[in-house]
Amino acid sequence: MAARTQKAKPVRRTRPVAPTRRRLWLMYPPRLIREPLIWRLSGKFHIVTNIRQASVTDEIGIVCLELQGGQADVKASIHWLEKQGVNVEPVEISVVES
Repeated sequence: MAARTQKAKPVRRTRPVAPTRRRLWLMYPPRLIREPLIWRLSGKFHIVTNIRQASVTDEIGIVCLELQGGQADVKASIHWLEKQGVNVEPVEISVVES
């Protein structure tokens, strides 16, 4: 009896999804300054956070944060921060930097 050979199914190739990278200014109101929101953010969503700059006083916290991850996760992260009470604004990149 001859052995039957099965044709291998063609492998479907998909392009990997390029991660989205966004730089944002976060402005914390006084009631949120002591809250570990960036730590919570990185645990809640599949993203990488990178603090680029920060200035914190008793009255306000200002953080330049870079988020990297899938587009849906980055978008959900921004929405979550806003829901917590953080003012989120995009960083304007100058022509010299890019």
